[in-house]
Amino acid sequence: MADLQHTHEVAFDGDVVTKRYRASKPGAAEREWRALTLLAEHAPGLAPEPIAFEPGVVRMSRLDGEPLRGLPVTGEHLTALAGALAELHAAVPRPVLREVPVRPWQREAVRDWLRGQGARWRSRDPLADRAVREGLRWLEGWRPDGSGVRPVFGGGDGNLANFLWDGGRVRVVDFEDSGRSDLAYELAELAEHVSMWADRAEVGAELVARLELSAAEERRLRGCRRLQALIWLFLLAQDDPDNPRNPPGTFRRQAERVLARLDA
Repeated sequence: MADLQHTHEVAFDGDVVTKRYRASKPGAAEREWRALTLLAEHAPGLAPEPIAFEPGVVRMSRLDGEPLRGLPVTGEHLTALAGALAELHAAVPRPVLREVPVRPWQREAVRDWLRGQGARWRSRDPLADRAVREGLRWLEGWRPDGSGVRPVFGGGDGNLANFLWDGGRVRVVDFEDSGRSDLAYELAELAEHVSMWADRAEVGAELVARLELSAAEERRLRGCRRLQALIWLFLLAQDDPDNPRNPPGTFRRQAERVLARLDA
């Protein structure tokens, strides 16, 4: 799940990147190392090369490229991003994928977190209060259809900053929440990430349209996008108004997104 807190420190030494994870993010270094090792074997070139591991610390190769979040994303970028996602999701062979631990923050954990956030909610304005109320009502009745589940290897973070454009292709970094997942859930996390719309035109729907989904996956995607939109409503409510990470008005726009997703 998206996190507004810093979970690691990054240091660069020539072509080597070192990530040191904080104790508040248990298992993150292990997940990162597992992902880099699997992708080096099954999708070489898509992600950094693993170099060394020690508890809480991962060393990897440095990738060239610019984060998509800092670029005016074009159709060429989205086509390349869709290709990178398709490669990532299909990279790990099914027998190997079955042995990969499920990524953090799947449906039950998210549901518990959202319920806790709802219980602690303090009235802010009518629009946000309505989005919280309608979102939690929907959450209690959501029963996702298991027929829309396509097992994939999930990167676990939809931030556009984790996708690097090198002028010809998109490559992927940051796997601290990676693991076994399903396609609709991963695409929903990406499409609803604040980086997909807060400081640019909406590109989530255009990205998803470049990927082939079954009817059942489309249905599951709609539910998962509602879930992710609700997550972001609570995350953005925690943003520091004196040191905002996103453009003015983002929180109110998120409340509008939640209601739009819910058709409420």
